[in-house]
Amino acid sequence: MGFFDFMTEDIAIDLGTANTLIIHNDKVVIDCPSIVARDRVSGKIIAVGKEASMMQGKTHENIKTIRPLKDGVIADFDASEKMISLFIKSIPALKKRMFTPALRMVVCIPSGITEVEMRAVKESCERVNGKEVYLIHEPMAAAIGIGIDIMQPKGNMIVDIGGGTTEIAVIALGGIVCDKSVKIAGDVFTNDIVYYMRTQHNLFVGETTAEKIKIQIGAAIEDLETPPEDMSVQGRDLLTGKPKQVEVSYREIAKALDKSIQRIEDAVMETLSQTPPELAADIYNTGIYLAGGGSMLRGLDKRISQKTDLPVYIAEDPLRAVVRGTGMALKNITKFKSILIK
Repeated sequence: MGFFDFMTEDIAIDLGTANTLIIHNDKVVIDCPSIVARDRVSGKIIAVGKEASMMQGKTHENIKTIRPLKDGVIADFDASEKMISLFIKSIPALKKRMFTPALRMVVCIPSGITEVEMRAVKESCERVNGKEVYLIHEPMAAAIGIGIDIMQPKGNMIVDIGGGTTEIAVIALGGIVCDKSVKIAGDVFTNDIVYYMRTQHNLFVGETTAEKIKIQIGAAIEDLETPPEDMSVQGRDLLTGKPKQVEVSYREIAKALDKSIQRIEDAVMETLSQTPPELAADIYNTGIYLAGGGSMLRGLDKRISQKTDLPVYIAEDPLRAVVRGTGMALKNITKFKSILIK
């Protein structure tokens, strides 16, 4: 171990549209919303992560909240770079250091990403002192995180429903055999709920409230075995302009999300139809694995299972499956060399 190894720190990053997670020394040390708040006058970043997300929808004209990643891809280069560097600086173990150590990073990216977008991620990481930067495709990372041995000559199907994109991939022999990336995921669900509340209840709700509705009573099917209780939702009445409250049931949310979920189902069916027959035979035996925050939508596993006639399993702690897999790839860089993009 040379002097430089001592100076280098390993970190794994799941740069998500909704949340950014970072693993350092096998522990998830950062788990924050991917949001930055910027002062419009000075251009300085005043808050990042949880703090910035509390400001969302409540700002005055001098403060702007930005989500630097759109659809899993860097949309605002400057903001994303500042966000990554602030997150890295706030890792407890690195805070004590006098100067930022050189970093060896593995970052996961959506599978449908272009060369240009890939370069943007890499450059962002190099700018925050990333000396060695590896990229890994999200479905791959999710598969490793779920605990699948991806190097086997066996087909596995992963559906990773994140904030900006849903990644569907069939993996075998340490590679992606066929994949599809659709821009229907958590954010679209949230917007569906905003639209539904506006058209059905004449109630104007913000993104943060819609997100809460999704988590508390969101559902993919209208007949759940253990239904959540109705929820009181506050917002602005579109007719009178006054603040008001309405009661909403999970069945309504299932209606609101129906079309978007259908598009995810279609993408799953399309991927299955492109799968080589030998791998299709494997998937018939192993089923489909769901990861990502979107997989926690009540009844989604059941619905996809009914559509595909296959068993569907939700990863344990689906929100962290991707970052866990990224962390494992970081620990065994030599083993996973073939799937990492340098």
